[in-house]
Amino acid sequence: MSLVPILSQSFEPQSESCESPIVFVVDGVASERHSLELLISCNGWHSELFSSAEEFLSHPSAPVPNCLILEVSQGHNGLELQKKLAVERPEMPMILITPHCDVRMAVEAIKAGAIEFLTKPFVHDLLLTAIKQSLERSRLALARQAEMRALKECYATLTHRERQVMALVASGRLNKEVGGELGISEITVKAHRGKMMQKMKADSLAQLVKMAARLRLPAQKGHGLYD
Repeated sequence: MSLVPILSQSFEPQSESCESPIVFVVDGVASERHSLELLISCNGWHSELFSSAEEFLSHPSAPVPNCLILEVSQGHNGLELQKKLAVERPEMPMILITPHCDVRMAVEAIKAGAIEFLTKPFVHDLLLTAIKQSLERSRLALARQAEMRALKECYATLTHRERQVMALVASGRLNKEVGGELGISEITVKAHRGKMMQKMKADSLAQLVKMAARLRLPAQKGHGLYD
């Protein structure tokens, strides 16, 4: 894979930070791995190279935006790895490359979630664009995971009663209705609601409803429970 054309590309280098993205490469041919490494580094990204799927799978998940360039010359073994990673590392987008044109494999790879399926020799611009799209998708996925972790941590601080109040309020119940369902006074509901909103860091009812939806809170039927 000649790299002469890429040295004159006008792709903007990626800014370096403590969360620099990583492009993983799995390819059994050393020359191909290093060729891809040069292509990646010329565009400002960091790469990590692996000669086999087993070697890559033993590597821990990266906590920064990342993607995988997977060479699938061994046929469906590569697709099996793609499917395995799609379950174990959903935040990792994949770009598949192969020396053979196989329409059925390409269709299967795309259905399984591959960002791009490229046949060698491929146009470098296509790979660079796919890497950019993959890293952005990974960044968004990691951000959603971080938000979800923070949301669950806030929810874990609620008392059982506060969780009941949150579920009922988020489902559209008024304070009086919540009190009726739980068998407590409206004043007590307001007290629990205030503490719950503070712990959840919710500034509005609309925000609380979105939080409850993300947490998939079950419906609450608490009539007759004691405060």
